[in-house]
Amino acid sequence: MCGIVGFTGGRQAVPVLLQGLYTLEYRGYDSAGVALQTKDGIKTVKTQGRIKALEEKIEAGGEISSVCGIGHTRWATHGAPSDRNSHPHESEDGRVALVHNGIIENYLELKTALTNDGVTFKSDTDSEVAAHLFSRAFHGDGVAAMMDVCKQLRGSYALAVITGENPGEMICTRHDNPLIVGIGEGECMIASDIPAIMSITKRFIVVGDGEIVRVRPEGVEVYTSDGARIEKEVQTVNWDIQGAQKGGYDHFMIKEIMEQPKAVRDTIASRITSDNMPDLMSEGVGIEVFKEARNIHIVACGSAYYAGLAGKVAFERLARLPVLANVASEFRYSDPIIEKGDICIIISQSGETADTLAAMREAKARGAITIAVVNVLASSAAREADHVIYTWAGPEIAVATTKAYSAQLAVMYLLALTAAKARGTLTDHEIQNYCRDMKELPSMIEGALETKEEMKKLAELYHDSHDAFFIGRGIDYAVAQEGSLKLKEIAYVHSEAYAGGELKHGPISLIEEGTPVVALACDPALYEKQISNIKSVKARGAKVILITNGDFAIDPEMCDHVVKLKSCPYFMSGSLSIIPVQFFAYYVGVDRGCDIDKPRNLAKSVTVE
Repeated sequence: MCGIVGFTGGRQAVPVLLQGLYTLEYRGYDSAGVALQTKDGIKTVKTQGRIKALEEKIEAGGEISSVCGIGHTRWATHGAPSDRNSHPHESEDGRVALVHNGIIENYLELKTALTNDGVTFKSDTDSEVAAHLFSRAFHGDGVAAMMDVCKQLRGSYALAVITGENPGEMICTRHDNPLIVGIGEGECMIASDIPAIMSITKRFIVVGDGEIVRVRPEGVEVYTSDGARIEKEVQTVNWDIQGAQKGGYDHFMIKEIMEQPKAVRDTIASRITSDNMPDLMSEGVGIEVFKEARNIHIVACGSAYYAGLAGKVAFERLARLPVLANVASEFRYSDPIIEKGDICIIISQSGETADTLAAMREAKARGAITIAVVNVLASSAAREADHVIYTWAGPEIAVATTKAYSAQLAVMYLLALTAAKARGTLTDHEIQNYCRDMKELPSMIEGALETKEEMKKLAELYHDSHDAFFIGRGIDYAVAQEGSLKLKEIAYVHSEAYAGGELKHGPISLIEEGTPVVALACDPALYEKQISNIKSVKARGAKVILITNGDFAIDPEMCDHVVKLKSCPYFMSGSLSIIPVQFFAYYVGVDRGCDIDKPRNLAKSVTVE
């Protein structure tokens, strides 16, 4: 991991590669580098640290004239972050340079065989073995060499190679790691994600698993793993590069928080009919999908998993369907009990999350109907699922998700209402009322955004805290878990989320004088129970921030701060209560001087297990 770019064309490659790498910074990384074809052979420059450090190192070394090269941002897996472990990696003879995303699982046996054959390794990475294997297999035809290399590798990978012998040519392939090829006029790019190619083109092809692509300025040639030439559909990006720029905001995260009304509006606009009924038929998800379903499995990682927990509440309360929400990394190894006709809903912003993809494939192999809720067009999950529902959130650049999460919640509500219609657990009139409420959801989120200054002041009060707790019940517990994750991700504050009723079973022993506790109480059916839990932590010295959307009588001695939101149907309340929580995490991170958009040790798209 984490980001690949490559360019071939008529202009100088260095500025294009650097710009592409900058656009991939959101994926998270700890080092960066480029390799360039020059008249004197391959020139490689790489360094630990940020892309700015790489740019300065290139400038210090003097101008490099090159019209073809590859670049990489690395997030360390094998070998600590360092100059020597940074990508690109060269073969021992210097005729090949390679970048790699993923993990080569059999690298140790390959490395041992190469070492025994006299190869000296210059890094601690698994990736370097591929460079040496390619060099040994390369006899002028890069496609043939890559075919040979792929037969020897086990694991996940996206690979891009340049050689000193074929000017203007890049060879790339992928297996379980994203890779696209941008097609311009007399120039082409390869990249891990769409924003990196948009400086030259909006036209691209998605490299399929096992496919090998020869990329030259005049175009691309795509081959199967057996060497058969194939044609690929050329797609066009349907959003503008401005969507991947800050637009005057200090950070992408705050920009994306503020974009949530639009993200939710775009996600639901075409999916609620004029007579206020959910309509997912364009995605093939009609009522017949849910009529015979006995169980629903929701599988995801991180924030997407917490969106799934909110979805579980909606499905079970509205459609009376049993739902199992699973962390994707555990699902595939738990020998899941899946009956034919069960539904597996996977949620992933990128559609490339390795654990989630593996879980979806496992569920599909066991007979489940798979529905992918993703944000990225033509991603692996979108292509492989039986049905795909896109969240039209637009490009999300900050590592910590905000608007994609909110769009995922909206899709879960639509799915739950569709299931309720299929099973007759709600009348048409009830469903229509809920859909009317959904149409108002973007406006209600706009109202929640008005808590910005209030949460900024609360962040100033508590940013020095070493610990924080989030508590909630029902849908509020799902939001509490996402809120706690945000504070950990962005501000590096030790934070825990607990179901309110579980406090007395152990966690309350952690509450000390002055400990901030964010308490969510947005479900009227559980409000009084949550109040009891709040009083318990308050009695032990906690500083309580209550977030509620009701007109409940608030005991002024019960909490230190009250954040009021508009009232909405209980199962949708997470779409509002998450907003102040996001603001709180953001401003605590700002006050602590954290790198908001690129938190330490984290990556946007986790494409390894």
